[in-house]
Amino acid sequence: LSQGDKLWGGRFSGSTDPVMEILNASIATDQRLAEVDIQGSMAYAKALEKAGILSKTELEKILSGLEKISEEWSKGVFVVTQTDEDIHTANERRLKELIGDIAGKLHTGRSRNDQVVTDLKLFMKNSLSVISTHLLQLIKTLVERAAIEIDVILPGYTHLQKAQPIRWSQFLLSHAVALTRDSERLGEVKRRINVLPLGSGALAGNPLEMDRELLRSELDFASISLNSMDAVSERDFVVEFLSVATLLMIHLSKMAEDLIIYS
Repeated sequence: LSQGDKLWGGRFSGSTDPVMEILNASIATDQRLAEVDIQGSMAYAKALEKAGILSKTELEKILSGLEKISEEWSKGVFVVTQTDEDIHTANERRLKELIGDIAGKLHTGRSRNDQVVTDLKLFMKNSLSVISTHLLQLIKTLVERAAIEIDVILPGYTHLQKAQPIRWSQFLLSHAVALTRDSERLGEVKRRINVLPLGSGALAGNPLEMDRELLRSELDFASISLNSMDAVSERDFVVEFLSVATLLMIHLSKMAEDLIIYS
């Protein structure tokens, strides 16, 4: 494809060097966003229909096509082509193959900027829910075992040397308490992630009077972003999650090390 044929290539006429095409392609990594990208597009299509941009028939065709694409991804039969730079391009290309030019109306008023950050937030919300569920189960198990084994006495260690006798329950609960703080931090991160950016456009908002409350409800966000420029540019929630996840892994590593010593 020439630059002009690309979504971002309106001002270009030449072609990208093949080496740079390979270097810039992210499809191998962001395939994991396939399902949330489809979810975001489905919600946006419904908002376009409400705004009068899509007819009901067009909406039905788009939703049907997106459902087909979702099924292909879930069954592992979706075919990625060399022209698919990323997951968004891949899904849009496939949608056009399935339903024709109507697919092009899906991106009306939407920018890659608000689309990508919405996908990322949806993915992280789902991931945080899974991590939090497993973490709470681990904490619950530690508390239950501490109650059952409260009379078990073992040596407590300092500097890998036996120091003082402790109850096994005290050891278990020491890790449960630390992990509880991690659980609370994960909840705080999710609360800040749970703000809808879709409808912010490239940076200056959406001119089509999109119903962002509809988008929020469809995608299960707690609130709507207050500033479009901040909404599309912020990635602080990623750094915050990585920080909290690092603390969690340190605590899990500490528990694993202690269990190895006792074993």
